[in-house]
Amino acid sequence: MQLPLQITFRHMEPSPAVEAKVRERADKLNRFFDHIMACRVAVEAPHRHHHQGALYQVRVDLTVPGEELVVSRDPGLNHGHEDVYVAVRDAFDAVERRLEEHARRQRREVKSHEEPPHGRIIEMLPAEDYGRILTTDGREVYFHRHSVVDGDFDRLEVGEEVRFSEEQGAQGPQASTVHVLGRQHPSG
Repeated sequence: MQLPLQITFRHMEPSPAVEAKVRERADKLNRFFDHIMACRVAVEAPHRHHHQGALYQVRVDLTVPGEELVVSRDPGLNHGHEDVYVAVRDAFDAVERRLEEHARRQRREVKSHEEPPHGRIIEMLPAEDYGRILTTDGREVYFHRHSVVDGDFDRLEVGEEVRFSEEQGAQGPQASTVHVLGRQHPSG
């Protein structure tokens, strides 16, 4: 964390044990996602006029690049939150899920989309219902008549450029779908 962890206690005396639990959970978040800029945690005890069955509320504010993640565990009817440690656990579990979601979004922003493999047809054996593609990286990939999109197998010619989806077959790499590139379909 770039800024020190801030812990606030409301309607209760500061508790070294609760503070230690909060610090432990915040450190875990920092190990999981090392770009946390700030973390503020508020632990709120029930108002004094509640005598029994009072529920703790915990709020966690995380500042990360491009976003503020806020989780407030309103106890609702969750009687587990009569225990401050359960309330802390639930709040940090929730903020951990939000942080994972944020990290996934961040990774997608920088992820480059790979183009499907492509190559040229180097062999056609219509009588045997298959052909071979030479990929741009020099590999040969088998394809069957039924792999050709739009059933254009009989119109394929050696030298045509195609893109394909590759999978591992019994005899090695094979194309599960083959699309011819740049061919104009005749109309009518």
